[in-house]
Amino acid sequence: MEARNLHLPVFLFLALSIVSTVHGQGTRVGFYSSTCPRAEFIVRSAVQSHVSSDPTLAAGLLRMHFHDCFVQGCDASVLISGAGTEKTAFANLGLRGFEVIDDAKTQLEAACPGVVSCADILALAARDSVVLSGGLSWQVPTGRRDGRVSQASDVNNLPSPFDSVDVQKQKFAAKGLNTQDLVTLVGGHTIGTAACQFFSNRLYNFTANGPDSSIDPSFLPQLRALCPQNSGGTNRVALDNGSEKRFDTSYFANLRNGRGILQSDQALWNDASTNTFVQRYLGLRGLLGLAFNVEFGRSMVKMSNIELKTGTGSEIRKICSAIN
Repeated sequence: MEARNLHLPVFLFLALSIVSTVHGQGTRVGFYSSTCPRAEFIVRSAVQSHVSSDPTLAAGLLRMHFHDCFVQGCDASVLISGAGTEKTAFANLGLRGFEVIDDAKTQLEAACPGVVSCADILALAARDSVVLSGGLSWQVPTGRRDGRVSQASDVNNLPSPFDSVDVQKQKFAAKGLNTQDLVTLVGGHTIGTAACQFFSNRLYNFTANGPDSSIDPSFLPQLRALCPQNSGGTNRVALDNGSEKRFDTSYFANLRNGRGILQSDQALWNDASTNTFVQRYLGLRGLLGLAFNVEFGRSMVKMSNIELKTGTGSEIRKICSAIN
């Protein structure tokens, strides 16, 4: 553990140790300890090299893992190239960081041919990206295998920036994730950006009376300048205004202040069932607080074990972008 974490309260260490014991069937911490002992180091080094050159890749790698797990499970199907694959779906056109995964895979194939799955590289890279952005580390259970099916049509089930809280809860519940997991994982928006086309509808004619009333009126001119009406759809705006490169709780503070960017994000503050968790991450109103950094690791372990492929119908790809 890095020196900056040495003075954290004891309960954080206890919570981190609990995270390390939460495994899904077929995965375990240290899966490659004998077959490829340097696997995690190789992935971490590749991520560190790329993120040091382009810090925005950290959010890209975290988002890619999320998009992978919610479609066909955490099986690296989002990495497969070709006509009609998940990668070609509209919701995935903005994904970034494929070159980081490819770099890590190339190094791993040189060190341990045919051993480490692309799905595990994605899970490890997501964790390493959070740490490089200032978040806490967690132990990642490994042992996933790579899927052999990738269809753009399956991406329709991904959570959308236009989803209500009820719809979001349904989509998360379908993957075995509860309301706390929903708020926690969406809190990953503390790093990264969104294109204007995914929220500019909130800025102008959201209702007959104009913009979305849940937006802080003093924030509206800034957003409109970044996303002009009827243009600038591909312009990008920080999801966590003022702290988009730092993994912290300021994202939740922005929701409290009417500065959530996506409709689906701001809804977490406006809905009673999710508001409680947002407040607990902020330590508000005497509610029992939750340590976001710790809970994020716990929910990531839970998400990373969605619909695992550990036997037939799966493989260890030689190249992450192509089925063997």
